[in-house]
Amino acid sequence: MIYVVATLQIELGALEPFVNAACPCIEATRAEPGCIHYDLCASVTDPERVVFVERWNSRAALDAHLASPHMLEFKAVSKPFVKATKIEIVQSEQVEQL
Repeated sequence: MIYVVATLQIELGALEPFVNAACPCIEATRAEPGCIHYDLCASVTDPERVVFVERWNSRAALDAHLASPHMLEFKAVSKPFVKATKIEIVQSEQVEQL
């Protein structure tokens, strides 16, 4: 299983247009083969930070997502709102749940 945490710094005041741009991509991504979980969260302490939380059944599924037309479109449409991006990919055979 693959976990992805994609943290983005967006322009101040850009949350609404960013979310509007993200919604079609989120919907399409959730229908992709191998997508287990895909959601966007906004920070309650930093108005310029949003986080995509993702879970994929394989690296191949994640790679296909990254190359998908809806993902490429989202990157282009959201580019004016994004100041920085940090993507962390976690591959683990065992995840402890509390």
